[in-house]
Amino acid sequence: MEIIGKKNLNRDFKSWTDEELIKEFQDNNTLAAYETLVKRYKDSLMNFVYRFVGDREAAIDIVQDTMVKFYLKKDSYQTIAKFSTWLYTIAANLAKNEIKRRKRRSFISLNQTNEDGPNVQVSDSKVVDPVRSAHNSLMDEDIQKALLKVKPVYREMVILRDIEGFSYEEIAEMKNMSLGTVKSRINRGRNQLKKLLLKYYE
Repeated sequence: MEIIGKKNLNRDFKSWTDEELIKEFQDNNTLAAYETLVKRYKDSLMNFVYRFVGDREAAIDIVQDTMVKFYLKKDSYQTIAKFSTWLYTIAANLAKNEIKRRKRRSFISLNQTNEDGPNVQVSDSKVVDPVRSAHNSLMDEDIQKALLKVKPVYREMVILRDIEGFSYEEIAEMKNMSLGTVKSRINRGRNQLKKLLLKYYE
């Protein structure tokens, strides 16, 4: 009798690592492996994107678009990088594009337009509201308001390091920057945030 590997027999994708799941998806186009990664990361990505753009509806759209890009561009992922680093890079680029679009639209019209695109089943009802889940306090709301006033180039770094918990090395890999540049931008972002929060509590 042929012995089948335990993972292949049980297909318990929840116990697989990110890298095992993405390889399974790349090699065999296994939808369940993709869906496991979506469920694993959609809430943390929602928190990250919401902190960055400050708009819950826009954040939901960006997370959906991130998962669509992940699906379509799965073969561009290489094992030399952590899967989470690769996925957050996609989300960060989409978030920055949204900020740029908003700035352009603000010069044209006060009305927001909805852009239709490919959809993926990332349920709104299951997405965590970051403000309520983080601390459910007025202080957390003040932090979010202050974050949105930090320059985007520094805001992203502070969110990745201090909220999402990525290491300096991981952020450097994600942004293709030197470690010194990453640390410098994080320090500048923290200083900006600190000054803004002092104004709130004066």
